[in-house]
Amino acid sequence: MMVPAERMPAALAPRRRPRLASRRRRGRLQTRLEYLALRAVMGLLGALPLSLALRLGELGGLLAYVLDVPHRRVGMANLGFAFPERPVPVRRRILRGSFLNLGRMAAELAHLPRLSDERLRDMVRFADEGWWQEAVGWERSTGVLVLSGHFGNWELLAFAHGKRGYPVHMVHRAIANPLVDRWLAELRRRAGTRMIRKSAGAGGVLHALHERGLLVLPIDQNSTRGLGVFVDFFGLPASTNSGMARIALRSDAPIVPAFIVREGRSARHRVHVLPILQVERTGDPVEDVRRNTQRFTSVFEEMVRRHPEQWLWMHKRWKTRPPGEPRLY
Repeated sequence: MMVPAERMPAALAPRRRPRLASRRRRGRLQTRLEYLALRAVMGLLGALPLSLALRLGELGGLLAYVLDVPHRRVGMANLGFAFPERPVPVRRRILRGSFLNLGRMAAELAHLPRLSDERLRDMVRFADEGWWQEAVGWERSTGVLVLSGHFGNWELLAFAHGKRGYPVHMVHRAIANPLVDRWLAELRRRAGTRMIRKSAGAGGVLHALHERGLLVLPIDQNSTRGLGVFVDFFGLPASTNSGMARIALRSDAPIVPAFIVREGRSARHRVHVLPILQVERTGDPVEDVRRNTQRFTSVFEEMVRRHPEQWLWMHKRWKTRPPGEPRLY
């Protein structure tokens, strides 16, 4: 006969897990506080004139550079891998510029909901408007893969593109804080951006291409061994997501490299749309994936070399190593 837990002697009753419940409460509280802090900062930046918000964003970026020692160490390590020939003070200046870019980016994101289409057109211009129209607007049987990454104000690139009448599909890895993730997704939807969760796999991507959509696939982040292939990035093997190459080989979708570059410290940006790429085939499926992933990565590296302060150096880009190689971080 079962004895109800509430009637059992205290010593025999099932023990609850107060520590686990307490951790969950603390986790929910931390999630909420992080979200409220973000909204407070974005509310302040959004209430200021954009020119003043940019300067305040720079101050926040500078404070992050000074105080965020772990990410500063990662950034300096990455710059050492990429530019070993450059003096340390030069690398520090590049990294500081990368932090400042994040601060300016936050100021611009805070203003996005209030910006008119005309203001956006003035802020974000294309180096060659005609070439951009040809790259994304020509008649085709499939969608277009946009080669880009965490470069410049990448959120502004997708937002301004959508407001011009060409909304994009974006492959998105959920942010750890679900409230922040929901807020960012809602901001993106204001420009018509459609989110494809990374967990959805190739099905969501192929569906977007079938609808002749513009699909943004970042190629600049470290990938696990199961998803990535090792290609050369700044002279070092870097595990790189091979999804773009695999999808392009399967769909014959063209690849359009597009990068947004800030002009000085201002809120003005210029989008560089590079020559359209088509996949190359050798007859070896494995080599085709690696070869095309290398081609795409080389295009990205060239843009980082030209504008190093506009890339996200604080990410552990070379974290996954080939078998037998030591860790770099």
